[in-house]
Amino acid sequence: MKTVPVIAIFDIGKTNKKFFLIDEYYKIVLERTVNFKETADDDGDPCEDVDLLTNWVKESLAEILALKKFEVRALNFSTYGASFVHIGQDGKVTGPLCNYLKAYPDDLKDEFYAKYNGEAVVSRETASPVLGNLNSGMQLYRIKHRKPELFKRIKYSLHLPQYLNHLITGGFYSDITSIGCHTQLWDFVKNDYHRWVYEEGIDKILAPIFPSDGAMTTTINGQDYQVGSGLHDSSAALIPYLASFSEPFILISTGTWCISLNPFNENPLTVEELNSDCLCYMEYHGHPVKASRLFAGNEHEIQTKRLAEHFKKPVDHFKKVKYDADLVTSSTAVRAKVGTNDMLMQQSEFGKRDLNDFTSYEEAYHCLLLDIMSQQQASTQLVVQDTGVKRIFVDGGFGKNVVYMNLLASAFPHFEVFAASVAQATAIGAALAIHKHWNGKTIPGDMIELKYFALANKMEVQ
Repeated sequence: MKTVPVIAIFDIGKTNKKFFLIDEYYKIVLERTVNFKETADDDGDPCEDVDLLTNWVKESLAEILALKKFEVRALNFSTYGASFVHIGQDGKVTGPLCNYLKAYPDDLKDEFYAKYNGEAVVSRETASPVLGNLNSGMQLYRIKHRKPELFKRIKYSLHLPQYLNHLITGGFYSDITSIGCHTQLWDFVKNDYHRWVYEEGIDKILAPIFPSDGAMTTTINGQDYQVGSGLHDSSAALIPYLASFSEPFILISTGTWCISLNPFNENPLTVEELNSDCLCYMEYHGHPVKASRLFAGNEHEIQTKRLAEHFKKPVDHFKKVKYDADLVTSSTAVRAKVGTNDMLMQQSEFGKRDLNDFTSYEEAYHCLLLDIMSQQQASTQLVVQDTGVKRIFVDGGFGKNVVYMNLLASAFPHFEVFAASVAQATAIGAALAIHKHWNGKTIPGDMIELKYFALANKMEVQ
């Protein structure tokens, strides 16, 4: 029986843990998904259960390598960010994996920024807004100053993708896509760890940086495999687009957050941009990617529940709503009663609106999307700047939303706007990152499915 050459990818989200086998043509030939109950950390707060995750990774890999149908040539990993697994001097996991949503102590935060020239300076130099535990470097600062016994036990603190690599290779590595993503660890001006990392001795527990497009040969049961060091999921999801398009573009990655990513914007972050929730990600070759964030998916979920309750419709009724230019006009008149606000807040103006002012669910839904689009336009414009970008790709949930996509085309009339879809973009990106180490075929040109949205009418989103 002829075997199928594949790469194995572990793609770990906060909720869903996925395992894929991807063939040389970047088609998914096997997919498995599980989710685990959270455990509690040493403070009693919910966190990832590292033991469950570890056992699942080991068991899944052993099972797949035993299959005769596939020839696994390589492995790589993509996971959510801002998460460290701490390895003790004895080589075992020590301490919990901190949940990045956990509240950060205000007094410790104030102490840190007072010591290192203030929030504005640290944020600008590290391209990271002040986000508490979402700045994963601050987790290490907290351990050093609040849990010194744990700090003494740590040999290396590995970001989650590199912990998965460690499970397979036994090595200790860091990766620039995890280090460079809103961690406050990396000085984007010096292209090195920020001075606070050295002054606090944090550098001593950070493993050597391994190239994100590199691979290490690892022997398992007498067979050699090429193993990548792992990537932060947001950076991995960008790779299929970088591999497919040479002309400058912006990718709006939509989900709970709508993140506008511009890999072609090399302008340094300003204090004003940081205050508007801009930051820099790091793409897998080590180049900064300017990004802006909007909590639009979360707002959409909250407000569509409100609409469903008011209009006695199913919660997912919005999926049946078609774009209607007349409803844009009528809902615009309703919007004028409360007005609009271009500030990049987490909630749109729609929460203030009286639903009795609308004649139908459909009219109200168009108004909601207009309110969200007002924010989206301002958010995306922050990363457009003078970069010559003329294309916008939208992936994720809003890419399938015809009302959102038509309004986006209207909001950016001088851009080509496309709904784009890549099946499991983060997993495909992790496979592409080490393409040269396992795949002798040319990267296919049809990985991304595009749908063009022409300017529907000459309106402007206010």
